[in-house]
Amino acid sequence: MNTTPTILLCEDSEIDVELTLNALAQLREAGQVDVVRDGVEALDYLYRRGGYAGRVPETPLLVLLDVKMPRVDGLEVLRTIKKDPQLKSIPVVMLTSSRHEIDLLESYDSGANAYVV
Repeated sequence: MNTTPTILLCEDSEIDVELTLNALAQLREAGQVDVVRDGVEALDYLYRRGGYAGRVPETPLLVLLDVKMPRVDGLEVLRTIKKDPQLKSIPVVMLTSSRHEIDLLESYDSGANAYVV
């Protein structure tokens, strides 16, 4: 089994993906970063469905989750993670360019560990 910690980055903006990957590359122990582009893909990854059915059953060390994503938004993905007994202990950091207080409040109410604008 892979012992390298995995970070799951859920982000639909290519620019934000590049910025985040560059920032994580500066960390000595960042480990592997897997990138998904929307909420459906994030849930497929976490539940090993669809294109991720053959993925090694390893829980990510951390989820970096964009609030506004296509198909299923980040808040719904967060709620799903935090309701699942197998996933709820994963720290989730919400990423956004939104300065709307409602997004912040909903994120923390839904179980986010941090919120980064």
